[in-house]
Amino acid sequence: MTQVTRLFDFPYYQQDKYTSIPDALNTKQDGVWIKTSTQEYIAQANAVSRALLRMGIKKDDKIAIISSSNRTEWNIMDIGILQTGAQNVPIYPTITEDDYEYILNHSGAIYCFVSDAEILQKVNLIKDKVPNLKEVFSFNPIEGCKNWKELLALGEDQSNQNDVDYSKSLVTPDDLATIIYTSGTTGRPKGVMLSHNNIVSDVLNSAPRIPFEAGKSTALSFLPVCHIFERMILYLHQYYGVSIYFGESIEKISDNIKEVKPTVITVVPRLIEKVYDKIYAKGAELTGIKKKLFFWAIELGLAYEPYGANGLWYEMQLKIARKLIFSKWKEGLGGNLDLMVSGSAALQPRLTRIFAAAGIPVMEGYGLTETSPVISVNDLRNGGFRVGTVGRVIDNVDVKIAEDGEILCKGPNVMMGYYKDEKLTSEVIVDGYFHTGDIGNLDKDGFLKITDRKKEMFKTSGGKYIAPQLIENTMKQSRFITEIMVIGDGQKMPAAFIQPDFEFVKEWAVIHKIDIGVSNEDIVSNEKVIARIQEEIDGLNEKFGNWEKIKRFELTPDIWSIEGGQLTPTLKLKRKIVMEKYINLFHKIYN
Repeated sequence: MTQVTRLFDFPYYQQDKYTSIPDALNTKQDGVWIKTSTQEYIAQANAVSRALLRMGIKKDDKIAIISSSNRTEWNIMDIGILQTGAQNVPIYPTITEDDYEYILNHSGAIYCFVSDAEILQKVNLIKDKVPNLKEVFSFNPIEGCKNWKELLALGEDQSNQNDVDYSKSLVTPDDLATIIYTSGTTGRPKGVMLSHNNIVSDVLNSAPRIPFEAGKSTALSFLPVCHIFERMILYLHQYYGVSIYFGESIEKISDNIKEVKPTVITVVPRLIEKVYDKIYAKGAELTGIKKKLFFWAIELGLAYEPYGANGLWYEMQLKIARKLIFSKWKEGLGGNLDLMVSGSAALQPRLTRIFAAAGIPVMEGYGLTETSPVISVNDLRNGGFRVGTVGRVIDNVDVKIAEDGEILCKGPNVMMGYYKDEKLTSEVIVDGYFHTGDIGNLDKDGFLKITDRKKEMFKTSGGKYIAPQLIENTMKQSRFITEIMVIGDGQKMPAAFIQPDFEFVKEWAVIHKIDIGVSNEDIVSNEKVIARIQEEIDGLNEKFGNWEKIKRFELTPDIWSIEGGQLTPTLKLKRKIVMEKYINLFHKIYN
């Protein structure tokens, strides 16, 4: 059987272990799911490799891929590129043209593959400023642009397959496989260099934590594959013989889930929050005994503790709630969903509890692009699940906590370094340990808990330390609050900018017969809305010491988004930009 030591070994391992899975990769085109078997996947990847070699691609050349959605072509190109010894440079579709220009120049990419006309338009705007870029190909048919199928046609002749096999033989596990540019919350993107072994080791060391039924599971993939979290998960799916269906778009995820009926999906906390809010809103529309039962089940779920810790009476009630209420949640998510794996940001403990109670556990994990990415992850089996933590550290990875509380990580998953930046690399990797920039602790049972970002902590003028993420994650438990940024560095007290959940606020206003106006500007200036959010803040403030409590806040009319500049592509706050954007509100609070 194929031994997996390099990324392109995964499809061959899948073929050896599970024969050929008929729906290994699936993408919807014109309303129909187009299935690609393991055998076809490998055949097309080899055709791409043969074509690239005929086009003059050499070991260590760089090829960029920019796709607005996950799709079969991305994975075929990935394997086809890697087999030649070249590197795949995935680029976030939502970043600016300036960042496209910077990444394509900095990486030295000589070819670029785009998904659609919108991405092509952005690339064409800066193409003349990227002298190393020879050609752009598209996955969708676009007039005036070369199509990726031209590579399949060029590689149809198998006479140079020996060259492909030879190129593969020259690729070692320690060779560079990909450069992933992290958006960062400040400055230019950094090119994280990951070797084949970085990612392969992370897949193999994470695999025992994921309770897949090998060869029998189905996944729906929709988080951006240009990010290492979803990409690593796709390799893990291939290792376990999972059928992968690529979601059409975030807007169509609900429809896709009902069609595909997945057993597993990867999620980010924001998506889980939206799913819960929709379920809650539907429950609020119920009447009579149905409504009482719904909210009884909610209260029960919010008190959930794993492994029967709440006692027999609680477990009996939970069994009834699962049958009467939570079973309908599961039906709404396709009926077969057994597991959600969450990463990218902190998940609110209340959501961990409620979905575990519903029988759809969310296993929260932790990691960074620089660690390929998984460092730790929860696992419902063998006592490996603890609410409010990111699980135990995976096998063969060493984590220690520095004197200042920073999480340090050492292992085969730690990156090779930042591309063309030895100085920055030497600052973050010291004595083999990668300095994550996150503050956390390990409990006596080995569970890791993240409390904040080191660089984001600040002092008030009274000399007290404030951990903003901890406060923000607590405040986001309120259904009135979608986004929040705690401020107050060097000021006498902490305060916050808040983006309300406008949809929920409107529902609340209708229920309570309050006229809050029509526009977002009307809503954020409405005294009753402000007073109601103040109530939420006051209640949640009780969880903190007096110096940590949010004393004042201002509501923003904008929807905080990637496009708006407030969030990175992984939905983290761009604090500097948010501060600049709302500097007038800052002065209003502190003056």
